[in-house]
Amino acid sequence: MEENKNTDKKSLKFLKGRNTDWDELAKDCVSFANAQGGSVLIGIEDKDSLPPANQKISDRNLPDLIQKNIANRTINVAVAITIEVAQNKAEYLNVQVFRNTQTIACTTDGKYYIRIHDECKPIPPDEMARLAADKNAFVWEEQITKRIPATQFDEQKRRSFLVDVRNSKRVSSFIKEMSDDEILDFYFFQKSSYLTNLGILWIGKRNDRASLLYPPAIQIIRFDDNDEKIWKLLLDDYFPNPKELVERVLNEVPDWQESIEISEGMFRKNIPFFPIEVVRELVVNALVHRTYTTRGDIFINIYPDRLEIHSPGRLPYGVTPKNILNQSVRRNEHISKVFYDLGLMEREGSGYDLVYALLLGSGKPLPIVNETDERVTVIVKKQFISKDVVRLMDKASTEFTLKQKEVISLGLIAQQQSFTALEISDILNQNEEAGLRNWLGRLVDLELIIKSGKGKGTQYAVNPEFIRKINFKGKTNLKNIEDYRLEELIYKDLKAYPDSGFSEIHSRIGLEINMHKVRRALKKMVDNHAVKSVGVNRWARYSIEQIS
Repeated sequence: MEENKNTDKKSLKFLKGRNTDWDELAKDCVSFANAQGGSVLIGIEDKDSLPPANQKISDRNLPDLIQKNIANRTINVAVAITIEVAQNKAEYLNVQVFRNTQTIACTTDGKYYIRIHDECKPIPPDEMARLAADKNAFVWEEQITKRIPATQFDEQKRRSFLVDVRNSKRVSSFIKEMSDDEILDFYFFQKSSYLTNLGILWIGKRNDRASLLYPPAIQIIRFDDNDEKIWKLLLDDYFPNPKELVERVLNEVPDWQESIEISEGMFRKNIPFFPIEVVRELVVNALVHRTYTTRGDIFINIYPDRLEIHSPGRLPYGVTPKNILNQSVRRNEHISKVFYDLGLMEREGSGYDLVYALLLGSGKPLPIVNETDERVTVIVKKQFISKDVVRLMDKASTEFTLKQKEVISLGLIAQQQSFTALEISDILNQNEEAGLRNWLGRLVDLELIIKSGKGKGTQYAVNPEFIRKINFKGKTNLKNIEDYRLEELIYKDLKAYPDSGFSEIHSRIGLEINMHKVRRALKKMVDNHAVKSVGVNRWARYSIEQIS
């Protein structure tokens, strides 16, 4: 059990009687209430999964005391506090915080917080409107303001949905054995004998779907080299439900069939410019995570060199273009559940790890995610980095059963030939070494990549033996230069430019070489008396050591 977006742990020593930091606990509860809800487990240390052996909650009145202090310090926060018994028979306190679906929780002194990943962060004033919009999006799914009777549905769409549920491998047998109405209740398609907005969207009749405030519509436009429109497909007649919208996008656009042929010995392999799985995942994300309380169509713009998917609204609160790869927040909880259970999306989340893996696995650059105040745009480039990268990734995937994270890490390193630990951590948004190791997985053990250096200067590169085996040419640069060649470069540089500073040397021999690697080589040459140094730190000047 690790701390995450739904769980926080505190030692039992946190409860210090009159000296207890109740404000800290109130902040945690407000954070969970404004996010997805969660639990604060008091009595379990941060790095442990179980409470200490033989731990007992001696004061059985603690749940009431905690409840009272949270209530006195928070607004719009609901909690339930119980004494739990762990697997090792030790006791701990579970402070369960319920998600606040309609209003924004705060502390009594007017401070707002939200749980993002495993941290409780303050909400700046200019983000309050965005959080409120996400709250409205959640409520939108269950609203029955249209008062459409639950019996007023599209027979074919209702039947198709029920068949899909009962045939899905992701749905438990318990749900499959429910009656038709019980299944519709379970997925929040109907409530109090009326269709909810979600029910109208999925199984309602066309006229009722069109009467929703902002029903989804998709425009697919192809442009030529001069950015002139040359083809257009409008999916704005409100006949299809979300599943049918996705199917029409995938089936009625010929561009998804375009590919490039890669030779592999006597065989040929076609690699699509826009992998159909990537298109599906991005379109599903646009439908699942859009703000249904905001006006605007989804645009799929196809240019000669790229694909752009525009979705109205902003990213869910807590998700940014930088952390989108590993941050999962469901804005529309029930729509996400339906898409996932029917196998229409990779998982309950953004699915961007799949998009990254598919693009990098086929030798394409990373997608570009841009966010403005009105919409989110995802750009997928049409070109490939090189045919050699495509062959390398194809060979690695054929010989080894790589996980998604390993494919992403190998793809990143293959496209640049090498990365420092800092560079790849920045792309993957990993601040800790353990997190980066998780992404690299078995790549070092499988000898697909090699690791050199230590600390911040750690370098990861594709194994030259694997490169030679597939005749991979790659880019020509100095990032992977061997140590002895680097020392030779430095020696020749100082012979031509004596009395030089470190930055001057680095800029002349090649800025693409990692600065920590250059610094290590220079220190080694000084220690071996091949180079002499005058001054310290940034004022140090280097020259060739004159042998008398």
